[in-house]
Amino acid sequence: MRPEHFPPDIRSRVIPEPGGRLIYSCLSCASEFDIAKLLYTCPDCGQVLLIQDERFERLKQTPAEQWRRIFDYRRMLTLPALKGIYRYHEFIGPVIPLPAVVYLGEGHTPVIEANALLQEAVGMRFYFKNDGQNPSASFKDRGMASALSYIHYLIISGKVSEVLAICASTGDTSAAAALYAAYLRPHIKSAVLLPHKKVTPQQLSQPLGSGARVYEIPGVFDDCMKVVEALSDHYDVALLNSKNAWRILGQESYSYEIAQEFEYEMADKVVVVPIGNAGNITAVMSGFIKFQQVGLIDALPKIIGVQSAHADPVYQYYLEPDAQKRKFVPQNVRASVAQAAMIGNPVSMPRVVQLVNRYNDLAGSQRVHIVQVAEQAIMEWYLKANRNGHIACTHGGECLAGLKAALSKGLLTGAETAIIDSTAHALKFAGFQDMYFENSFPVDFEVQPQPSLINRPVYVHPKDLDEVPAPGKPLSGPAFEQFVQTVTRWIAEDLHLIKKTTT
Repeated sequence: MRPEHFPPDIRSRVIPEPGGRLIYSCLSCASEFDIAKLLYTCPDCGQVLLIQDERFERLKQTPAEQWRRIFDYRRMLTLPALKGIYRYHEFIGPVIPLPAVVYLGEGHTPVIEANALLQEAVGMRFYFKNDGQNPSASFKDRGMASALSYIHYLIISGKVSEVLAICASTGDTSAAAALYAAYLRPHIKSAVLLPHKKVTPQQLSQPLGSGARVYEIPGVFDDCMKVVEALSDHYDVALLNSKNAWRILGQESYSYEIAQEFEYEMADKVVVVPIGNAGNITAVMSGFIKFQQVGLIDALPKIIGVQSAHADPVYQYYLEPDAQKRKFVPQNVRASVAQAAMIGNPVSMPRVVQLVNRYNDLAGSQRVHIVQVAEQAIMEWYLKANRNGHIACTHGGECLAGLKAALSKGLLTGAETAIIDSTAHALKFAGFQDMYFENSFPVDFEVQPQPSLINRPVYVHPKDLDEVPAPGKPLSGPAFEQFVQTVTRWIAEDLHLIKKTTT
């Protein structure tokens, strides 16, 4: 639909103009820095940063109902720059002109209600938000669209010429970074660091296919992150991990989409996310806070952050009820099927602490909770979800297990509606399903397959068949007829089919 066909009172607002004034803000010493160059940590104290709009108050001058109409009408535009996360341009990257926006199809992923059987098994109404249907098949594309759009803006404005983008990854970040960097060739090249043998084959193939330089190093993600941090400290590279505050801005779109999907009625909603490197839960909180500040949502929803018992430093931090006594202790993680969450020292932990406090203060009660789940529960809920029509990854299974745990602990009423983050596509983690069905999990995963959840192919070759077809050797005549009849009868008996009656 063309803008000239929109109602006159919002016509001039549907296509946004650059505005606002973004700055880097340090969470520790409160120092502020211009965004003219890429910063990842505070030059004064070394703490992580958030990006804030010094002119955010101007957004409150637009009535909430008008904002809703603007976003709804933007849904009808065919302009690529506004088809993705920049539908919410004023809240994500208001300084970025639309020609600089990189859009590869990210954002606005489906929100699918669980069927009656699965909702009954969990004990409440819930939906999956399938972020695996982003272009690189994970939620990481939201942050990359933001970070690379800003770098693209620096390029076309002549502030930088050539950029080497680099990241550490458990798989999904590297796939997204390599994809978006490849789109901006030749100005941007990419390199990724992966923990050796800790990334699924599907995830490894993605940055390789996008042309990135891929390095596998010993250890786990936390070790890769330390190397990447050293590279960004001493060399001229663009860091694309969630330490990059532009990533957080892009991932806020997840909150905005949920709010719009549910008509901005958040009082009875629960949003469940895995924690991992803590960038996603940071962004979700930040996004809802922004919408609440301008009156776009009626309340701040509950947020449930989920961690596996094999990598749960945030959960352990919040076990201490006295905020003054809490102390964050990095962990040595153990093997986890929620591979992207296998992080013992999340870089966004300082952001989590600050935003959890602010979120709960604004809500007037505790609305953010952290729960721990077992690896066994992650795998079982992952398989159950997909047996009921979803395409959840293991992290979607982790979130579903977390929803069940939160309900069991009395953190939820059961009358609420939950939205669960399935961060990636199920096919990225099909190897864990295979290990479950074949009962081949190494002992350190602590996963024991349940017979009722195992599903394996059945090879049909009845013993009384002398001849069967083969590639390049088809059957014909009576031999083929016998093959079809015998196999048909075998399958019908196995499925307990009832033969049609003739009339």
